[in-house]
Amino acid sequence: MNIFEQKESNVRSYCRSFPVVFNQARGAELVTSEGKHYIDFLAGAGTLNYGHNHPVLKQALIDYINKDGITHGLDMYSEAKATFLETFNRLILKPRNMPDYVMQFTGPTGTNAVEAALKLARKVTGRNNVISFTNGFHGCTIGALAVTGNQHHRGAAGVPLTDVSRMPYANYFGSKVDTIAMMDKLLDDPSSGIDKPAAVIVEALQGEGGLNVASTEWMRKLEKLCRKHDMLFIVDDIQAGCGRTGTFFSFEEMGVKPDMITLSKSLSGYGLPFAMLLMRKELDQWTPGEHNGTFRGNNHAFVTAAAAIEHFWSDDTFAKSVRAKGKMIEARMQAIVHRHGPESLFVKGRGMMLGISCPDGETAAAICREAFAHGLVIETSGNHSQVVKCLCALIISEEQITQAMDILDAAFATVLSAKTATQAS
Repeated sequence: MNIFEQKESNVRSYCRSFPVVFNQARGAELVTSEGKHYIDFLAGAGTLNYGHNHPVLKQALIDYINKDGITHGLDMYSEAKATFLETFNRLILKPRNMPDYVMQFTGPTGTNAVEAALKLARKVTGRNNVISFTNGFHGCTIGALAVTGNQHHRGAAGVPLTDVSRMPYANYFGSKVDTIAMMDKLLDDPSSGIDKPAAVIVEALQGEGGLNVASTEWMRKLEKLCRKHDMLFIVDDIQAGCGRTGTFFSFEEMGVKPDMITLSKSLSGYGLPFAMLLMRKELDQWTPGEHNGTFRGNNHAFVTAAAAIEHFWSDDTFAKSVRAKGKMIEARMQAIVHRHGPESLFVKGRGMMLGISCPDGETAAAICREAFAHGLVIETSGNHSQVVKCLCALIISEEQITQAMDILDAAFATVLSAKTATQAS
């Protein structure tokens, strides 16, 4: 472990929660160099929806490499890119009545897609201001960071984070406060101090913000608000997309049509760097090379992404399995809450993006540490890191879910019992 302490920057984070050396991974499991197996309920922070080293995707990549397929080619045409474009259009866009969207390959990670979306929205509208939401997380480069709420990340920027108006997310003030009506009034009032926005950027399900869920009604009202005030409607589906909620897009059952959609994380299917901006064709007002980047097209990621879409999204079998497993996990989480603290614990999220909110971040962190000691990799999220968050691979078996939830149940029991004993003393 000394080499990491000596030579890797202090910015490293996940490894501090899981201080072991992993050297293998299969499906929903991680294996250390000493041969210890862990069930992975983190899955690359939602990057490995199809699990580690899925055999179908691995074989597609091996075959491509063995035939000397192009690895890097800037944004030049390639067979791998053509196959991805055709597959995504045929199996994702067309079945969802989205034939008018075009794809922009923005760079290797999610924040690149967000930067492109914000930049294009400002170019198209000629306006600077953007509305984002409390507890939203969109990335750590300066433009994406400006629309991110997290104080810890914002504090490292070193420059003013401007041209953003923060608004309360769905149910931020409770179910009785209509946050859309509040925004509408502010936008109607020429003296509210809110400059007319170019766009609104929102997550239908906030991942890093603590598994806060927007209702269908709230999302529809938000889209309507965007149309009324001539704002572009951007949905950040980087963590909640690619099947995590039981449909490919997290919003597709809500009946909304975003102007732009940002995708990354599980888009490659294999954990390879890949980010994309989907946009309505009429918004594609870039001039050639105006938004550039050396790694705009990862051909290995094109290969695995196309294979993943072909394998998992040719029919609704996979989506149904995700919804069924989500219900199984939710039921187990509800049982944990009922057994250990219904007065202070509650379940949050949707699909297979679920968690248990704890009284505080210290409690949640202790539960994650206890779970890790018994073979479960799981992390926290939320404004106070108070949510124990499940992001397991969508291909996880029911047996692995049961094993993981047994570990989590025992971790809650151990930590909460110790906390009660300490308070009593």
